[in-house]
Amino acid sequence: MSDLLLKQQREPLQASFSDASNPIGLDGVEFIEYTTDKPQALGQVLEMMGFKPVARHRSREVTLYRQGEMNVVVNAHPADTHGESQPTMSAIALRVRDARSAFAYAIERGAWAVPTSSEVMELNIPAIHGVGDSHIYFVDRYNEFSIYDVDFVPIPGVDAHPAATAGIHFFGTVQYIGSERSFDWVEFYESLLGFKLVPDEERFGIMPKGKLLNAPSVKTGQGFMWQLVEPDVMEIDLDEKLQRIGLGVPDVMAAVKALRSLGVEFVESNEVHAEARGAITKTYLGSVMFELVQSTK
Repeated sequence: MSDLLLKQQREPLQASFSDASNPIGLDGVEFIEYTTDKPQALGQVLEMMGFKPVARHRSREVTLYRQGEMNVVVNAHPADTHGESQPTMSAIALRVRDARSAFAYAIERGAWAVPTSSEVMELNIPAIHGVGDSHIYFVDRYNEFSIYDVDFVPIPGVDAHPAATAGIHFFGTVQYIGSERSFDWVEFYESLLGFKLVPDEERFGIMPKGKLLNAPSVKTGQGFMWQLVEPDVMEIDLDEKLQRIGLGVPDVMAAVKALRSLGVEFVESNEVHAEARGAITKTYLGSVMFELVQSTK
């Protein structure tokens, strides 16, 4: 089905598309995407974290995992994995009031467009280049009619909307950047997407390094967090990349207990350990880790 034919099924635009506090109409995160040529191994990690496979892509080797309102896409399509078995956070899709308008806003301010090529029965989702090789998608179909209604086929006999384990919800993303690159990336997210820098004294979780930005939301005024982390002074510059997902939970220790019962292991040392403010999982498959942060949403 072409994007043109779906035009009339879009959700109606709000009276005012943009405002000073939320210029692209941000409304949270639609999905996080990982790419890997070992999708079963990554799927096992996601299921330990409470996610369930609920749908498969119509024409690509892509599986949708979900819990609560969180969607994680595992992309094992050969053209996208480039033979890399270590999972990579390759994309984040942002919910916006109008995808075309949000995309145009970012492009006008210097973003680089990602060329798109949709197959038959696939949506053409606009995107810009993010950190490293990652992409930032703009999605405006997420209420009664979603992108998954077109691109994915539900897995038979599976609950399409599994409950979230211990109240888990999306809290933010951690991005590793190069030395003295904080200003550049703060400017990127503020100018192109309307993020706002959080004062240094306002910290979250147990890994409070770097700079924090807040993404606004059209519904609550409080969106999700984006953490920029430079390498330590004596550390060789790390590759710039999306590094891990931050998960909000109303009770960190209760969530740790629930996830441990599913097999999740957490880092426990003198410096970093599970506590009421937050916890961090061990690194799985060489690159996959999750941070829990106390958050009532």
